[in-house]
Amino acid sequence: MDTRLTAEQDEIRRTLRELLHKRCGAEELRAALDSPAGYDPALWSALADQLGLPGLALPEAYGGVGCSTTELALACEEAGRTLAPSPLLATTVLAAPLVLALGTDTQRAELLPRLAAGTRTAALAVPGPALATALALTGGNGGEWAGGGRAGGVQARRGADGWRLYGQVEQVLDGHSAGLLVVAAHTGGFTRPRTLLFLVAGDAAGVVRTRQTALDATRPQGRIQLRDVAAELLGSPGQDVLPALAALGDTAAAVLAAEAVGAADRALERTVEYVGQREQFGRAIGSFQAVKHRLADVYVAVQAARSAAYYAAWATAQGEQVGGLALAQALEALRCAAGEAVQLHGGIGFTWEHEAHLYFKRAAGDELLFGPVHRLRDRAAEQAGLFGRGEVTV
Repeated sequence: MDTRLTAEQDEIRRTLRELLHKRCGAEELRAALDSPAGYDPALWSALADQLGLPGLALPEAYGGVGCSTTELALACEEAGRTLAPSPLLATTVLAAPLVLALGTDTQRAELLPRLAAGTRTAALAVPGPALATALALTGGNGGEWAGGGRAGGVQARRGADGWRLYGQVEQVLDGHSAGLLVVAAHTGGFTRPRTLLFLVAGDAAGVVRTRQTALDATRPQGRIQLRDVAAELLGSPGQDVLPALAALGDTAAAVLAAEAVGAADRALERTVEYVGQREQFGRAIGSFQAVKHRLADVYVAVQAARSAAYYAAWATAQGEQVGGLALAQALEALRCAAGEAVQLHGGIGFTWEHEAHLYFKRAAGDELLFGPVHRLRDRAAEQAGLFGRGEVTV
């Protein structure tokens, strides 16, 4: 692995950082969070038009840029620095790769160019608490996580006129605003249960969507109710979607790790700036040895997490699955950096007026969605056979 970034990768980082610095400051961020969609459509259009960000890792044949997971991870690292609310995670990291991996030629040709251009957004409709399970981040993704009906998810039934979906999904990332829904549904009843993925237009008849209050407002979530909704099966009936979801989980974990590193790095930068300005007993509090030691520990954690995230992004092309382990380290670094940011900013760090609490909520929210950390590591140990078959508890 060559740890040096190419000129193209440096340009992606520089251009994206400049754009987000201009278009996603504190005021713009809060205005976006208060909007119905939870993000700024104008910023999303700028990211698509100027950088091709929605299609960064999609093939050129479908209107994408044709870059690797590494470039996508670098872009998400910059987005993480500003906590930029956008459909990037839901559309580019989670939904589009599933269409590419499982979709028919017709489905790919119809959907991917619009997703790559940013003119259509998408969301993976999996119950929020089960997202880590569906992506095989904290254990195997077999079982009943797709649910069946309003009480536990979505049920799919096949009739003379095609597939129909019934049920409800909570805590879907960008589920309230996405133009395309990739819905995980349970089919086959009790005798032959299996999980399939279906395509549903966000404005289809029978779809009722509501934005939900989320711990992390920078990751908007929605509730989706499906009332006898016509749906199109993603791919062919005989496909097993579980391996594709597991492969997606490893790639998504590597990208999320880079995003968490970006957030942790920016939280550390803001804290270092603040302790260099705030005075106590006639001197800047950053000059106290105890404060230096605390921030030095955060710096080491962030740099170690960055190395792990970069390696995980590179390793996806080599067939290695280390994304979950990198994500665990990155989430731990973000939690540490955000916690120190709140504490060292003093009383103001706890207030809504300051951005420190947003980084803290991002750390907590990501662990709820994609963790927790100890289960990510437990899964990595299980896959590596570290403790032998059957000796690892989940």
